[in-house]
Amino acid sequence: MSRIRILIADDHAVLRAGLTMLLNSQEDMQVIGEAADGEAAVSLARQLTPDIVLMDLGMSGLSGLEATRAIVQAQLGTRVLVLTMHDDPAFLRSVLQAGAAGYVLKRAADVELLAAIRAVQRGEIYIHPAMTKPLLEDIITRHEQRETSARKESLPLSERELQVLRLIAAGYTRQQIAERLHLSVKTVETYKARVMEKLHLETRAELVRYALQKGLLDDETRRQENT
Repeated sequence: MSRIRILIADDHAVLRAGLTMLLNSQEDMQVIGEAADGEAAVSLARQLTPDIVLMDLGMSGLSGLEATRAIVQAQLGTRVLVLTMHDDPAFLRSVLQAGAAGYVLKRAADVELLAAIRAVQRGEIYIHPAMTKPLLEDIITRHEQRETSARKESLPLSERELQVLRLIAAGYTRQQIAERLHLSVKTVETYKARVMEKLHLETRAELVRYALQKGLLDDETRRQENT
Protein backbone atom coordinates (compact mmCIF):
# COMPACT_ATOMS: atom_id res chain seq x y z
CA MET A 1 0.00 0.00 0.00
CA SER A 2 1.41 3.38 -1.02
CA ARG A 3 1.74 5.84 1.84
CA ILE A 4 0.56 9.44 1.92
CA ARG A 5 3.71 11.54 1.67
CA ILE A 6 3.50 14.52 4.04
CA LEU A 7 5.55 17.67 4.55
CA ILE A 8 5.09 19.41 7.92
CA ALA A 9 5.48 23.21 8.01
CA ASP A 10 5.42 24.69 11.52
CA ASP A 11 7.80 26.95 13.44
CA HIS A 12 7.57 24.92 16.66
CA ALA A 13 10.11 22.08 16.66
CA VAL A 14 8.37 20.21 19.49
CA LEU A 15 5.06 20.23 17.63
CA ARG A 16 6.75 19.07 14.43
CA ALA A 17 8.37 16.20 16.31
CA GLY A 18 5.08 15.17 17.89
CA LEU A 19 3.25 15.30 14.56
CA THR A 20 6.00 13.31 12.88
CA MET A 21 5.68 10.56 15.49
CA LEU A 22 1.90 10.50 15.17
CA LEU A 23 1.84 10.42 11.38
CA ASN A 24 4.68 7.92 10.95
CA SER A 25 2.85 5.56 13.31
CA GLN A 26 0.10 5.25 10.70
CA GLU A 27 0.48 2.50 8.13
CA ASP A 28 -0.71 4.77 5.32
CA MET A 29 1.30 7.91 6.15
CA GLN A 30 4.92 9.01 5.94
CA VAL A 31 6.51 12.34 6.87
CA ILE A 32 9.10 13.12 4.18
CA GLY A 33 10.22 16.56 5.37
CA GLU A 34 9.88 19.39 7.87
CA ALA A 35 9.98 23.16 7.40
CA ALA A 36 10.27 25.81 10.10
CA ASP A 37 9.02 28.75 8.01
CA GLY A 38 7.00 29.55 4.91
CA GLU A 39 9.93 29.97 2.54
CA ALA A 40 11.36 26.59 3.51
CA ALA A 41 7.90 25.04 3.08
CA VAL A 42 7.62 26.32 -0.49
CA SER A 43 11.19 25.28 -1.33
CA LEU A 44 10.78 21.76 0.10
CA ALA A 45 7.40 21.35 -1.55
CA ARG A 46 9.04 22.07 -4.91
CA GLN A 47 11.88 19.63 -4.20
CA LEU A 48 9.89 16.77 -2.65
CA THR A 49 6.44 17.21 -4.27
CA PRO A 50 4.62 15.71 -1.25
CA ASP A 51 1.02 14.60 -1.47
CA ILE A 52 0.08 16.91 1.38
CA VAL A 53 1.67 19.88 3.13
CA LEU A 54 0.51 20.25 6.72
CA MET A 55 0.72 24.04 7.03
CA ASP A 56 0.75 26.32 10.07
CA LEU A 57 -0.45 29.89 9.45
CA GLY A 58 1.53 31.81 12.08
CA MET A 59 5.09 31.38 10.86
CA SER A 60 7.64 34.18 10.60
CA GLY A 61 8.83 35.52 7.27
CA LEU A 62 6.65 34.17 4.49
CA SER A 63 3.33 33.45 6.22
CA GLY A 64 1.53 30.14 6.05
CA LEU A 65 -1.17 31.80 3.95
CA GLU A 66 1.36 33.13 1.44
CA ALA A 67 3.17 29.78 1.37
CA THR A 68 -0.13 28.02 0.73
CA ARG A 69 -0.88 30.30 -2.18
CA ALA A 70 2.62 29.80 -3.64
CA ILE A 71 2.44 25.99 -3.40
CA VAL A 72 -1.03 25.86 -4.96
CA GLN A 73 -0.01 28.20 -7.79
CA ALA A 74 3.08 26.06 -8.46
CA GLN A 75 0.74 23.23 -9.56
CA LEU A 76 2.84 20.50 -8.00
CA GLY A 77 -0.06 18.14 -7.46
CA THR A 78 0.36 18.86 -3.75
CA ARG A 79 -2.62 19.67 -1.56
CA VAL A 80 -2.34 21.96 1.47
CA LEU A 81 -4.04 21.14 4.76
CA VAL A 82 -3.91 24.03 7.22
CA LEU A 83 -3.32 23.15 10.87
CA THR A 84 -3.86 26.22 13.02
CA MET A 85 -4.98 27.58 16.38
CA HIS A 86 -7.17 30.24 14.74
CA ASP A 87 -10.90 29.46 14.95
CA ASP A 88 -11.91 32.69 13.22
CA PRO A 89 -14.00 32.18 10.03
CA ALA A 90 -12.06 35.06 8.44
CA PHE A 91 -8.89 32.94 8.54
CA LEU A 92 -10.77 29.95 7.15
CA ARG A 93 -12.19 32.03 4.32
CA SER A 94 -8.71 33.39 3.48
CA VAL A 95 -7.02 29.98 3.30
CA LEU A 96 -9.81 28.51 1.19
CA GLN A 97 -9.47 31.44 -1.20
CA ALA A 98 -5.72 30.77 -1.29
CA GLY A 99 -6.45 27.24 -2.48
CA ALA A 100 -6.05 25.19 0.69
CA ALA A 101 -7.84 21.83 0.69
CA GLY A 102 -8.57 21.68 4.40
CA TYR A 103 -8.62 23.44 7.76
CA VAL A 104 -8.02 21.71 11.10
CA LEU A 105 -7.65 23.26 14.55
CA LYS A 106 -4.53 22.37 16.52
CA ARG A 107 -6.57 21.44 19.55
CA ALA A 108 -7.83 18.47 17.53
CA ALA A 109 -4.45 17.35 16.19
CA ASP A 110 -4.95 13.60 16.65
CA VAL A 111 -7.78 11.46 15.33
CA GLU A 112 -9.38 14.51 13.69
CA LEU A 113 -6.14 15.37 11.93
CA LEU A 114 -5.69 11.84 10.63
CA ALA A 115 -9.23 11.85 9.24
CA ALA A 116 -8.58 15.23 7.61
CA ILE A 117 -5.38 14.04 5.94
CA ARG A 118 -7.10 10.98 4.51
CA ALA A 119 -10.06 13.06 3.30
CA VAL A 120 -7.81 15.59 1.59
CA GLN A 121 -5.81 12.77 -0.01
CA ARG A 122 -9.08 11.45 -1.48
CA GLY A 123 -9.60 14.81 -3.13
CA GLU A 124 -12.13 16.15 -0.65
CA ILE A 125 -12.25 19.54 1.05
CA TYR A 126 -12.05 19.09 4.81
CA ILE A 127 -13.24 21.70 7.30
CA HIS A 128 -13.01 21.09 11.03
CA PRO A 129 -16.57 20.48 12.36
CA ALA A 130 -16.23 23.29 14.92
CA MET A 131 -15.73 25.74 12.04
CA THR A 132 -18.70 24.72 9.91
CA LYS A 133 -21.36 26.72 11.77
CA PRO A 134 -19.38 30.00 12.05
CA LEU A 135 -18.35 29.66 8.39
CA LEU A 136 -21.96 29.30 7.26
CA GLU A 137 -23.01 32.21 9.47
CA ASP A 138 -20.20 34.31 8.04
CA ILE A 139 -21.22 33.45 4.47
CA ILE A 140 -24.87 34.28 5.17
CA THR A 141 -23.99 37.57 6.88
CA ARG A 142 -21.71 38.65 4.02
CA HIS A 143 -24.39 37.69 1.48
CA GLU A 144 -27.02 39.72 3.31
CA GLN A 145 -24.65 42.70 3.55
CA ARG A 146 -23.97 42.54 -0.19
CA GLU A 147 -27.69 42.32 -0.93
CA THR A 148 -28.44 45.26 1.36
CA SER A 149 -25.65 47.31 -0.17
CA ALA A 150 -26.76 46.50 -3.70
CA ARG A 151 -30.36 47.30 -2.81
CA LYS A 152 -29.39 50.68 -1.37
CA GLU A 153 -27.20 51.50 -4.35
CA SER A 154 -30.12 50.77 -6.66
CA LEU A 155 -32.38 53.19 -4.81
CA PRO A 156 -32.28 56.86 -5.88
CA LEU A 157 -33.16 57.96 -2.34
CA SER A 158 -31.23 59.56 0.50
CA GLU A 159 -31.03 57.82 3.88
CA ARG A 160 -33.64 60.17 5.35
CA GLU A 161 -35.97 59.61 2.38
CA LEU A 162 -35.57 55.85 2.89
CA GLN A 163 -36.53 56.24 6.56
CA VAL A 164 -39.66 58.16 5.64
CA LEU A 165 -40.55 55.64 2.92
CA ARG A 166 -40.18 52.71 5.33
CA LEU A 167 -42.34 54.35 7.97
CA ILE A 168 -45.02 55.37 5.51
CA ALA A 169 -45.12 51.84 4.10
CA ALA A 170 -45.23 50.42 7.65
CA GLY A 171 -48.42 52.36 8.31
CA TYR A 172 -47.22 55.32 10.39
CA THR A 173 -49.08 58.63 10.15
CA ARG A 174 -47.33 61.90 9.26
CA GLN A 175 -47.47 62.97 12.92
CA GLN A 176 -45.99 59.69 14.14
CA ILE A 177 -43.21 59.85 11.56
CA ALA A 178 -42.44 63.42 12.54
CA GLU A 179 -42.17 62.44 16.21
CA ARG A 180 -39.97 59.39 15.54
CA LEU A 181 -37.58 61.26 13.27
CA HIS A 182 -37.70 64.53 15.23
CA LEU A 183 -38.98 66.44 12.23
CA SER A 184 -41.91 68.75 11.60
CA VAL A 185 -45.00 67.39 9.87
CA LYS A 186 -44.33 69.79 7.01
CA THR A 187 -40.80 68.40 6.57
CA VAL A 188 -42.19 64.87 6.51
CA GLU A 189 -44.59 65.93 3.77
CA THR A 190 -41.68 67.38 1.83
CA TYR A 191 -39.72 64.13 2.08
CA LYS A 192 -42.78 62.14 1.05
CA ALA A 193 -43.26 64.37 -1.99
CA ARG A 194 -39.58 63.92 -2.96
CA VAL A 195 -39.84 60.16 -2.63
CA MET A 196 -42.93 59.94 -4.79
CA GLU A 197 -41.41 62.25 -7.39
CA LYS A 198 -38.13 60.30 -7.57
CA LEU A 199 -39.88 56.95 -7.76
CA HIS A 200 -42.63 58.18 -10.09
CA LEU A 201 -45.34 57.01 -7.70
CA GLU A 202 -48.71 58.61 -7.01
CA THR A 203 -50.41 56.80 -4.14
CA ARG A 204 -49.57 55.38 -0.72
CA ALA A 205 -50.47 51.90 -1.99
CA GLU A 206 -47.81 52.24 -4.67
CA LEU A 207 -45.31 53.31 -2.00
CA VAL A 208 -46.09 50.21 0.05
CA ARG A 209 -45.81 47.95 -2.99
CA TYR A 210 -42.48 49.50 -3.93
CA ALA A 211 -41.12 49.07 -0.38
CA LEU A 212 -42.13 45.40 -0.36
CA GLN A 213 -40.58 44.74 -3.78
CA LYS A 214 -37.28 46.28 -2.65
CA GLY A 215 -37.24 44.33 0.61
CA LEU A 216 -37.45 47.49 2.71
CA LEU A 217 -40.04 45.96 5.03
CA ASP A 218 -38.29 42.72 5.96
CA ASP A 219 -38.53 41.40 9.51
CA GLU A 220 -35.38 43.15 10.67
CA THR A 221 -36.55 46.51 9.36
CA ARG A 222 -39.93 46.05 10.98
CA ARG A 223 -38.30 45.32 14.33
CA GLN A 224 -36.13 48.40 14.04
CA GLU A 225 -38.94 50.67 13.01
CA ASN A 226 -41.23 49.44 15.79
CA THR A 227 -38.74 49.90 18.65
